[in-house]
Amino acid sequence: MTKIDRSEKRFTRIILVSGLSIIVLLLAIFLTLTIASIPSIKTFGLKFFINKDWDPSLEKFGALPFLYGTLMTSIIALFISIPFSLAISIFLGEYFRDGVFSNFLRSSTEVLAGIPSVIYGLWGLFLLMPLTRYLQQALGTPPYGVGIFTASLILAIMIIPFSASIGREVISLIPADLKEAAYSLGATRFEVIKNIIIPYARSGILAGILLAFGRAIGETMAVTMLIGNSNFLPKSIFSPANTMASVIANEFAEATGITASSLIYIGLVLFLVTTFVNLLGTYIIKKIGLEASKEVT
Repeated sequence: MTKIDRSEKRFTRIILVSGLSIIVLLLAIFLTLTIASIPSIKTFGLKFFINKDWDPSLEKFGALPFLYGTLMTSIIALFISIPFSLAISIFLGEYFRDGVFSNFLRSSTEVLAGIPSVIYGLWGLFLLMPLTRYLQQALGTPPYGVGIFTASLILAIMIIPFSASIGREVISLIPADLKEAAYSLGATRFEVIKNIIIPYARSGILAGILLAFGRAIGETMAVTMLIGNSNFLPKSIFSPANTMASVIANEFAEATGITASSLIYIGLVLFLVTTFVNLLGTYIIKKIGLEASKEVT
C-alpha cells in the first residue's frame, strides 16, 4: 500500500467520523431531553399541551399559553416577512444579478442574518416598543408596548434574510432559455416574473419560507426581551405572552424538580418541531435543485 493510499484511507475515516458525530450529537440531545422530561411526561401526559395553567407554587403546569404564543409570533412574523423576502429575492435574482449595488445589497442581507439576536432585542426596545405603544393608544388598547405584535415584528426582520437568500439562489437557477422564449413572444418583465419565475421557483421559495419559520419558532433572546413574558393565555395580538423558548430562558435557572422537568418537556417538543421544519425545508431545497438541474441538462 502506497503512502497516498494510506492518506486517502485516513482522510475517509476522518470524514466518516465527522459525519457520524453529527448524528450521535442529535441523538444525544434527543435522549437527554427525553430522559430529563420523563417525570413531567408521566405526571401530565398529553394533557400538558391543552392545560393553560402554569403555577410552579402549586405544581400545576400546562404548555398551551406557550404553544399559542410560539405559533402566533411565528405565523405573524412569517406573513409580515413574505412580501419583503419575495421582493428582495426577485430584485437580486432577476433585476440586479450583478453590479456594485447588487453586491452591496446582498452583503447587507447577509449582515442582517449574522447580527446577534440580543442586538435586535435592544433595538426593538428602543424603537419598536415605543411605536407599538403609540399604535395601541391610537387603537384604544392597553399600551403595554411589548407583546405578541412587537415580538412578531422583530422576528419578521430577523427571518427576512434567510428566506430572501434561498429565494434568490433558486431564482438564479431558472434557465435563461425559458425567459428569453417568453420575451420573444412579447411578454413584459412583470408577466415573465408572474408566469415563469414564480411558478418555476415556488418550491424553493416555499423551502426558504419553511426554514425561516423554523428559525422564528426557535428564536429566544429577542423574543424574550419584547414579548412581555406573561404565562397567561393571550387575548389579542397586543397582549403580553410567552413562547416555548422564552419561558425556558426565563424560568429554567431557578427551576427544580417537576418544574425543571416540565420546562425540559417543552424544550423536547421545541426540538422536535424545529427539527421537522428544517428537515422538510432541506428536502424541498434538494428536490427543487435536482429538478432545476434536470431541466437545464
